[in-house]
Amino acid sequence: MSRYGPRIAALERRAERDRKRLEPEDEQPEPDDATTYLREGAGRAIWLYVEGRTGGRMVRFSPAELDALERAMNAWLECYARCHGVKLEADFSIREAAELLLETRNVDDVGQLLTDVPSR
Repeated sequence: MSRYGPRIAALERRAERDRKRLEPEDEQPEPDDATTYLREGAGRAIWLYVEGRTGGRMVRFSPAELDALERAMNAWLECYARCHGVKLEADFSIREAAELLLETRNVDDVGQLLTDVPSR
């Protein structure tokens, strides 16, 4: 486990709680919540990966840590899509998301590019 292990575990727990809160199909979340799920959720997971890969010393994330980061990020991307009325089973790689974040410098763009929600 890397030094990021506890932070990754906390992100994963929070992402799962957020996703469970949106499970009732009859309840439509607020579109304004989409930005929160990206910036406070998926963006933090993606940035933690970027930080570990570019922060002076490259961190070797364990396979379990990478899986947990991806699960957290994907859960928040599902929440983001749900806020736009789209049911999505997200299965994106954390590396792909990190590359998009470094390219666009905007987590809102990352969410839209990965999920195609809202469509352009």
